[in-house]
Amino acid sequence: MQNNVLILDFGSQYTQLIARRVRELNIFCEIKPYNKLPDDLSSYKAVILSGSPFSVRADDAPHPDLSQIRGKKPLLAVCYGAQYLAHFGGGNVAPSNTREYGRANLSYIKPDEAFFEGVSEGSQVWMSHSDTIQKLPEKGVVLASTHDVEHAAYKIEDESTYAIQFHPEVYHSKDGKKILENFLVNIAGLEQTWTPDAFVDMTVSELKQKIGDDKVVLGLSGGVDSTVAAVLLHKAIGKNLYCIFVNNGLLRKNEFQDVLDQYEHMGLNVKGVDASARFLDALAGESDPEKKRKIIGKVFIDVFDDEAHLVKDVKWLAQGTIYPDVIESVSATGGPSATIKSHHNVGGLPDFMKLEVVEPLKMLFKDEVRRVGKSMGIDDERLGRHPFPGPGLAIRILGDITREKVAILQEVDHIFIQGLRDWGLYDKVWQAGAMLLPVNSVGVMGDERTYEKCVALRAVESTDGMTADWVNLPYEFLQKTSNDIINKVPGVNRVVYDISSKPPATIEWE
Repeated sequence: MQNNVLILDFGSQYTQLIARRVRELNIFCEIKPYNKLPDDLSSYKAVILSGSPFSVRADDAPHPDLSQIRGKKPLLAVCYGAQYLAHFGGGNVAPSNTREYGRANLSYIKPDEAFFEGVSEGSQVWMSHSDTIQKLPEKGVVLASTHDVEHAAYKIEDESTYAIQFHPEVYHSKDGKKILENFLVNIAGLEQTWTPDAFVDMTVSELKQKIGDDKVVLGLSGGVDSTVAAVLLHKAIGKNLYCIFVNNGLLRKNEFQDVLDQYEHMGLNVKGVDASARFLDALAGESDPEKKRKIIGKVFIDVFDDEAHLVKDVKWLAQGTIYPDVIESVSATGGPSATIKSHHNVGGLPDFMKLEVVEPLKMLFKDEVRRVGKSMGIDDERLGRHPFPGPGLAIRILGDITREKVAILQEVDHIFIQGLRDWGLYDKVWQAGAMLLPVNSVGVMGDERTYEKCVALRAVESTDGMTADWVNLPYEFLQKTSNDIINKVPGVNRVVYDISSKPPATIEWE
């Protein structure tokens, strides 16, 4: 792919947002760690340097080799990147007297500058740094300033090299998308051709070339990701795709049969495997959330190994891994950011399986997956299904897993989700679910004291799962849902509603 942008990750929490903004411009981009540049840079028409939690003045600061980039390709340096070019290019970076963080307004923009075309003085930008550029690098020219930051943006004469101290990728930089478009389209000359249809055509072609006439097994979950992955693969290899839907005993109420019925009319070759006892037995007595995830991952692989042996000459295991899974399991493509949690479908397979992994969606965010699915004609109801974690209810039951706890949570979850549908709220929520807490609380029922379980309800708004905010559901709905749960689910006497955002909380509780 020749129409491509390389984003070098220095560990910023905003690196993935840069990628999202670039893709919103219908331009494909890839994130690579600053210290693992691709050997061949010929496919990249522009490069962006991300921000970083490091200071360029620190001994352990990220120090990339830009010799094949600087002056040879259009380069945009953001925050840390801007300070890096200044610090190592004849300028000066020093601690600022005050932490420059939050909203600011451009008080000066260099006239007739293509980089700021369509952006006016007074435009709000978002700062997030503790060092400041006191002196520009050699041949540096100021392009913009704020009242507190003189060198808010600059360029290098005789190069297509631009640097900005603020973050154009965040929502609070009101003209950030326009600035990125100016750089990528007007200056770098990239074409805005990366659309869902283009992704489908490219991916199907790559899958045909990669897989050939080999057979592939795919784990279906009923969710958006695995469904879109299955349809993509089916387009590429047809009857050589063998879909397997595993009941791990941790699905929602009636979900195993419901999902099998839904897939029956999609033309996919789907086999249902009930391995619930195998998963629940393996989880018995385990309370640690990371260990629960890894147990589920191991059993998942064991089940697939068994099923794969029933398909003659199968060579590939397909998974619906998407970008947030990769980002949260390890840093984005191996960069310096932190691991948040492990995902059971990330990280490859043990050697004994003798299968190679194919993940056609691993560079897409959730909203991008939905757009790709829509372009392939998958119905809106299926694409609008709320995300459901691979480990299922295991990470919504805090503490150890028992069949009794699963049964309780399935009933609670069913009342909550069906209520959202009945009240016309389901499509206004990005993800919702119930959590079974590892505590009992005192209650009163029929003049008698009870000491039963507490459940938490969670509903969030999001676009890609990287950030999320809680949904302000109607009090009347919450009141009825709470009453229904307590009256209809034996063992529960208290319902609470989670009003935490991500960050700092995650969407799931474990």
